[in-house]
Amino acid sequence: MKEFNRADRVGAQMQRELALLLRDEAKDPRLSEVTLQEVRVTRDLSHAKVYFTVLDKDEAPWFTEILGHAAGFLRRRLGQIMKLRTIPELHFVYDKSIEEGQRLSALIEKAVASDHREEEDG
Repeated sequence: MKEFNRADRVGAQMQRELALLLRDEAKDPRLSEVTLQEVRVTRDLSHAKVYFTVLDKDEAPWFTEILGHAAGFLRRRLGQIMKLRTIPELHFVYDKSIEEGQRLSALIEKAVASDHREEEDG
């Protein structure tokens, strides 16, 4: 069984708390559309990359900017909720891994279909 270090545990708790804050306390109701995929915290707990996705990937830059503006508020609220000496500085990053996974899956399906056509023709 894998052991989790402190940064991993803090990241997991931050992800849960940030999701609740975005859903319940964000002034802009569109921020409730954001899905937090992962929070990676540096070992010294000074910085946290918050990976997120949204349904419309074309709006990702807008959400990145809005979340960046809300980072101070979210960090302050995290400081009130979590029992840490310092709260990491938040950096929001759009997570392209789901898009990339879908693209690779489509390529694999296309290659398999092409192989089947060649077998039938050959």
